Amino acid sequence: QVQLVESGGGLVQAGDSLRLSCAASGRTFSRYAMGWFRQAPGKEREFVGAIPWNGGRTYYADSVKGRFTISRDNTKNTMDLQMNSLKPEDTAVYYCAVRSGIYYSGSDYRQAYFTSWGQGTQVTVSS
Repeated sequence: QVQLVESGGGLVQAGDSLRLSCAASGRTFSRYAMGWFRQAPGKEREFVGAIPWNGGRTYYADSVKGRFTISRDNTKNTMDLQMNSLKPEDTAVYYCAVRSGIYYSGSDYRQAYFTSWGQGTQVTVSS
């Protein structure tokens, strides 16, 4: 079982950048695809982006494409989310999660496939 801890959230202004990190425990981190999700007040949790186990092709929600970038370092058991040109609508609690399926590198990142979740980190973007 992989345990996840997010960090890096905070309060920023529109147009600013922020970098979130997800630290994973467990020796099997490098075998699994990972994802970022977010949940705004009063809304359902939604997909932000994902990265396969080997750091290959990444996938993003249309709402963040071109502004957010996911990366991972399997030697350090970490995954990052670089967020640029932040907008007030990016305000949410951001979660990292592990996708089921060892060595997955496909394009199916539906939320139901993610099995382990962090506690979340708050990102607030003021206008």
